[in-house]
Amino acid sequence: MKLPLRRPGNRPARPATRSADKGRSLLRLRSAAGQVFVLQVVLVLLLVAAAVAAQVVQAQRDATSRAREKSVAVAQAFAHAPGVAEAMRGPHPARELQPRTEAARKDAGVDFIVLMSRKGIRYTQPNPSLIGKKFVGTIEPSLRGRTTVERVTGPRTGGDTNVVQAVVPVRDSDGTIVGLSSAGLAVRNVAGMTDQQLPIILGAGGVALVAVIGGTALVSRRLLRQTHGLGPAEMTRMYEHHDAVLHAVREGVLILDADGRLVLANDEARRLLDLPPCTERRHVGELDLAEGIARLLVSGEPVTDEVLLSGDRLLAVNIRPTSRHGGALGSVVTLRDTTELSAVSGRAQVARERLKLLYESGVRIGTTLDVARTARELAQVAVPGFADLAAVDLLDEVVRGQEPAPQAQRRVRRVAVGERPEGLPLYEVGEAIVFRPGSPQARALDAERAVLEADLHHAEEWLRHDPERARRTLEFGVHSLITVPLRARGVILGIAHFWRSGDSPAFDEDDVSFSEELATRAAVAIDNARRYTREHAMAVTLQRSLLPRGLPKQAALEAAWRYVPAEAGVGGDWFDVIPLSGTRVALVVGDVVGHGLHAAATMGRLRTAVHNFSTLDLPPDELLAHLDELVARIDDEESDADPSGRQYEGVAGATCLYAVYDPVTGSCTLARAGHHCPAVVYPDGTVSYADVPASPPLGLGGHPFETTELHLPEGAQLVLYTDGLVESRDRDIDTGLEILRSVLEETAGAGPDETARAVAGSVMPAHPCDDVALLVARIRRLAPDQVAKWQVDPDPAAVAPVRAECAARLREWGLEEIGHTTELILSELITNAIRYGKEPIQVRLLHDEDSLICEVSDGSGTSPHLRRASTTDEGGRGLFLVAQFAQRWGTRYIPGGKVIWTEQQLRGGGSARLAEQLPADTLLDQFDDGGW
Repeated sequence: MKLPLRRPGNRPARPATRSADKGRSLLRLRSAAGQVFVLQVVLVLLLVAAAVAAQVVQAQRDATSRAREKSVAVAQAFAHAPGVAEAMRGPHPARELQPRTEAARKDAGVDFIVLMSRKGIRYTQPNPSLIGKKFVGTIEPSLRGRTTVERVTGPRTGGDTNVVQAVVPVRDSDGTIVGLSSAGLAVRNVAGMTDQQLPIILGAGGVALVAVIGGTALVSRRLLRQTHGLGPAEMTRMYEHHDAVLHAVREGVLILDADGRLVLANDEARRLLDLPPCTERRHVGELDLAEGIARLLVSGEPVTDEVLLSGDRLLAVNIRPTSRHGGALGSVVTLRDTTELSAVSGRAQVARERLKLLYESGVRIGTTLDVARTARELAQVAVPGFADLAAVDLLDEVVRGQEPAPQAQRRVRRVAVGERPEGLPLYEVGEAIVFRPGSPQARALDAERAVLEADLHHAEEWLRHDPERARRTLEFGVHSLITVPLRARGVILGIAHFWRSGDSPAFDEDDVSFSEELATRAAVAIDNARRYTREHAMAVTLQRSLLPRGLPKQAALEAAWRYVPAEAGVGGDWFDVIPLSGTRVALVVGDVVGHGLHAAATMGRLRTAVHNFSTLDLPPDELLAHLDELVARIDDEESDADPSGRQYEGVAGATCLYAVYDPVTGSCTLARAGHHCPAVVYPDGTVSYADVPASPPLGLGGHPFETTELHLPEGAQLVLYTDGLVESRDRDIDTGLEILRSVLEETAGAGPDETARAVAGSVMPAHPCDDVALLVARIRRLAPDQVAKWQVDPDPAAVAPVRAECAARLREWGLEEIGHTTELILSELITNAIRYGKEPIQVRLLHDEDSLICEVSDGSGTSPHLRRASTTDEGGRGLFLVAQFAQRWGTRYIPGGKVIWTEQQLRGGGSARLAEQLPADTLLDQFDDGGW
């Protein structure tokens, strides 16, 4: 029997939603957000202006200091130049000294060099018309043997340029002062570089200003959204209005504390319960309420639409705890007068059945965070208790977990259909639908309220939407329709359809109210599922963006990988293949404790840290020690309380396995921190787990990490994995390891990709509760003819023979094109090792199909650093040239010394230049056999 509702007067009102004004500006100073925005922008402007002013002032000071130093240096250099004193004592000092001073002035880059007599009469001057005239400046201290430095106005620039000039005495061989030497430099010439840097400084300040203003705008926008653009007075008025509305609504509201005492009762609650005026802070048992209501209120248990008798009134009671919503311990009670239901025979029972159905909807709808399943649950709850047929259509954006966007013509997709007779012409699940304007569905979406078609035989717009389908639907006896928009948090998610057929009574206005209540509850569950779908997709996208999208090209091994995120939420598993110097390669697998965005973001930080530490060519145990300190520091930072007192969830540790493989020697050095040992598949098909010393997970601190070294033959495979591969809820780790061993034995001899596919299909759980990362690497070895090495005596004369032998080996390898460049690089590195290093000194060349690697090792731990040599330096340019000719270069420390290595690309390397592009004689002059 159907349960029609017949209470149009008690239709529950939908809560009104207030949409934010899109035109509200952050610069509206009446709002708190606008005031914060303007204040922060002004502060940033002041800071940027102060920084630029300080930079300019400091640059001017530096320019004056450099002008002073250069003027003194030039004046002293010319004063002590050979022949200057003799020329001053000669008969024609101006004729002899003027050409020399002008040439020196141009070479030194100063504005003038003036030689003068003891009385200040000029012998030389850039302006010949001033020769023979008295020098403008202070010369008395210099006549007493001191150096005089002062700032004067430059005569060559019209008197508007500050010049720093220095005056020094010119002494004869017996120390007698025979004249004076002066040099000057305009400050603005020195400050020219500062003027060039000023646009960069201003540009950087502008970029910083824009970035900070953008960040400030985002923060202010969030504050604007949270306060709805209201000022203090407006918020006070809003709360006053809320208080007024609370006492004006036709629904009783009671607020009780944890002890069952009445905190607040609005006017309607006092009327329904006949409460006396002074009831606040009194216990519920003292209020002379009906026994059933008093017992229900004292229990504090959540109640939904419990119908109780109070005097001559029939009240629907709802109780909800306030602590779940951020309030104090207690409960809020709403009372609705349903006395009119008892006026007609059987109406109370109908209301009870409907309330029971609503209660069931709260239990049965939203059991999972799956959008489609939640829609099916709505259709299953509605049939047969409310309707004979039900279907749910959702917007495409909702199905994908995205935020619905306003559309002029909404396109929906059928997601769920309840039980229906065979052959009933309803849209099938997955079918896209665009409803005709004016149809009941379109009107419901546009008006955002339910639309009733009590008799479909007379629903003209419904008949016009799809005439053939409508005709066949009526032939099946379907005669009444309610279409209800699914609306949650002010957003339309889709639409629900309820039909009645056969002998069931037609829908009426009471049924419309019930359908809206049912749809509202289902819409909240669907929106929760949509938001979860979106957040899960965001987390998966973040994690995949942090994982490697491909493996780098290298000659040491062939690798394949598989990664599967957990079904319940992404985790922090990661893997990496990192090329190192000397054709070596690092293999990394790790797992961050926890799930969600926090674990994924932490994984990205650790992966980046491993890359950075790997560039230092650290041994595995030292790298894990640095990573351990980093994880501990992250834990400490994220465990600290923020200003609101809330604590962030710490990382609580991570595991990692780090291995370095050398294809020259075939050795593989491994260390692990709380991670599973890797599997090794040998060419003969045997499988074993490497015995890597166990160490605690990262983040605990204070524990050393140990390494082990394996010697792997050509064709062996290393299998690295995370615990999600071998552990699950229905099997322990030992069982998972045995299954993995069996699969690897069966696939022995297969390629890495085939092995990874087999392991993923056989060992990986069907529904992983944790992330799974798998890395399979097949070992390669460099052939003996691809490696050449020589011992070098610590004698500069040994450079030439070694260089010649290296050139011969390059000709054997067919690398004559880069032979000249390689000789220059080796000359620099070997000479550097002989001059600054210690014995033993060794040279090694490694050649694969893509690159040539030159290595020079010695027993010293001192590492060279690239620097720019100044004009007067006799050395310091060798590494600069090496960096120009090599694709990459660096230093690797080994037991008992270091290795300086360079890498040259053989196939289109873009960064290195051939030595032939520069004059060969010029370069060889700098790289003679005796060193730099």
